[in-house]
Amino acid sequence: MAETPVDELDEAAARSELEALAERLAEANAAYHRDDAPTITDAEYDRLKQRNAAIEARFPQLKRSDSPSDQVGAAPAEGFSKVRHAVRMMSLANAFDAQDIADFDRGLRRYLGLKDSDALTYTAEPKIDGLSLSLRYEDGVLVQAATRGDGTEGENVTANARTIDDIPERLKGAPELLEVRGEVYMSHADFADLNERQAAKGAKTFANPRNAAAGSLRQLDSAITRDRPLRFFAYSWGALSAPLAETQMQAIARLAELGFQTNPLTARCADPDAMLAHYARIEEQRATLGYDIDGVVYKVDDLSLQERLGFRSTTPRWAIAHKFPAELAWTRLEAIDIQVGRTGALSPVARLTPVTVGGVVVSNATLHNEDYIAGRDSSGAPIRDGKDIREGDWVQVYRAGDVIPKLADVDLSKRPDDAVPYAFPQTCPECGSDAIREEGDAVRRCSGGLICPAQAVEKLKHFVSRAAFDIEGLGAKQVEQFYLDGWIREPADIFRLREQYSEGLQQLKNREGWGEKSAANLFNAIDERREIALGRLIFALGIRHVGEVASNDLARHYLRWQALVDAVDAAQPAMEAHRRADAAEAEERRKAEAEGRRARIKETREAAWADTPSEARAAWDELVGIDGIGTVAAEALVTAMTQEAERASIDRLVALLDPQEAERPADDGSPVAGKTVVFTGSLEKMTRAEAKARAESLGAKVSGSVSKKTDIVVAGPGAGSKEKKAQELGLTILDEDGWLELIGG
Repeated sequence: MAETPVDELDEAAARSELEALAERLAEANAAYHRDDAPTITDAEYDRLKQRNAAIEARFPQLKRSDSPSDQVGAAPAEGFSKVRHAVRMMSLANAFDAQDIADFDRGLRRYLGLKDSDALTYTAEPKIDGLSLSLRYEDGVLVQAATRGDGTEGENVTANARTIDDIPERLKGAPELLEVRGEVYMSHADFADLNERQAAKGAKTFANPRNAAAGSLRQLDSAITRDRPLRFFAYSWGALSAPLAETQMQAIARLAELGFQTNPLTARCADPDAMLAHYARIEEQRATLGYDIDGVVYKVDDLSLQERLGFRSTTPRWAIAHKFPAELAWTRLEAIDIQVGRTGALSPVARLTPVTVGGVVVSNATLHNEDYIAGRDSSGAPIRDGKDIREGDWVQVYRAGDVIPKLADVDLSKRPDDAVPYAFPQTCPECGSDAIREEGDAVRRCSGGLICPAQAVEKLKHFVSRAAFDIEGLGAKQVEQFYLDGWIREPADIFRLREQYSEGLQQLKNREGWGEKSAANLFNAIDERREIALGRLIFALGIRHVGEVASNDLARHYLRWQALVDAVDAAQPAMEAHRRADAAEAEERRKAEAEGRRARIKETREAAWADTPSEARAAWDELVGIDGIGTVAAEALVTAMTQEAERASIDRLVALLDPQEAERPADDGSPVAGKTVVFTGSLEKMTRAEAKARAESLGAKVSGSVSKKTDIVVAGPGAGSKEKKAQELGLTILDEDGWLELIGG
């Protein structure tokens, strides 16, 4: 039956239709969000919403209190708004045995310059297997709740967090600004009850309590979250207007006084032996706690020491997660497949008869590389942890850190008589190009480059990954499909999708699984990412040896995309000279070994640099001198960005973007903000690592080499060539006391 045009409806008919639309759209929302069983297509949903909005526009006085236009979660693909964390939410480094804990303690003492006899106290608490959540209180009122997301940006789940009984909406006696962090989880009993209810109504059941908690917290309809039995443990904090306490243990007690649930198994430990003893006590109780934990977290108790220790790029130095031993299971290795990654690496994967390990069904496991499979290196010598692994073997599987499945052992007594050693391919299984293994490299790589479809697809997947562009609605599956259909071949194509496929004969909304609304949401999500942080952009390019940490180091140093590009271009001649010098030196050393000559090695290396412009040398020295970069990453960066085809692809991408200038550390009037500092010789009042971290926190750039661009050289006892070069260049040279006086202690 044809619908009456909106402009021909009278008020009575409009009122009746708005009532029917509200009911139908509410049913569609429940079916989609709560039951995971859609009853209408995206296109039909969009059409009904548009008609509802059109009627409301013509008869605004008839808009209902339960209007679909105002419903939370009515537009499923829109998801949650993004929240930028005032203080980054970081993950934890992992430890797996007593030696790791001893190394953790030893490393902190070395960083802080403490002796073995000096006191260094820790806290130990169960590591809850749930979903991290940040709660922001202003003047004692809960104003925002956000998931961790990628650590920098999370999802705004404020409405859902308000439904959790363990989360107070108002606090008495709290600092003016207080950001409480903790874990949302579900108890075993509540999880069982939830799955029973889900099964009784024919709805989706959950694999484990963590999945149930995560799925419940991320419901677009907060009413669904309210019906899910979620709990919350507080264990940390982010932004603060005033300190909570002087120690971690006292701060946790303060959170409990404010009304938060804190874990009663949290304890103070005097040393690594006490930490391991408490770990054993918690592990004994693991099965009877009533909720899932996957280890114990240790933190330095003294908060002033936490501040001194600071953070690495993704983890705090002052904390570590001691994971429980991985669970083991035996199964059959059915086949060994080869996957080609974005850098061309041929990675072997074990295809297993499915087996449950730690509550998760595992059917694939990593096999590292060809030497690991063969049990020996290319020269035939046995390698550590290497195994003679063959298809058909009976293998033991474990999940490293309860995450990545790996092989622990092979039962040779069950090996089939016809099992033969695995022959690692010498050509790429995707494009047929030679698979080359360079001397000293454990990995064999496809030489096909841009002609290899596997590398192209994996690069695109990396480009949209969470730490890179993280485009809502564009994941690995969509990238694969768009590539197969010829819609995207390089990253720039992603930002042309709206232009090419929103109108005309081929339209995204007409593809299976897509509708007008979901297509529009994707185009909008892509447009939102045209403005991108510099570190994310560099990481997204997928350059070998330039990971997330190095990408952020480069961003902090060069600040702007064009500055990085100019530096790379300028450094190319010097990189080539560096390679010639290395090759010449290697050849001269071979001659020296054969002929007993060593005098010409230095001359030969200097000759290789002879015709290199000083500007190129300076740019190269600056690049390799960035703390955390070094020669290997610098070579990879310059090589990638100066190859004609790859550079053209990068230029096409950046022309469609707005790369943001990297954030400078807050200088608060720091006298060293923006200056380049080099530390050389021995430091006596702080360790080198602490000095570097302190300088960077004050807005300085720390370099490993002295050049004309260096502002300050801090020279301790034993300073040698760097101090001499600084003197020759007329740079500011300070001793350690002078440096401490400059930065205020």
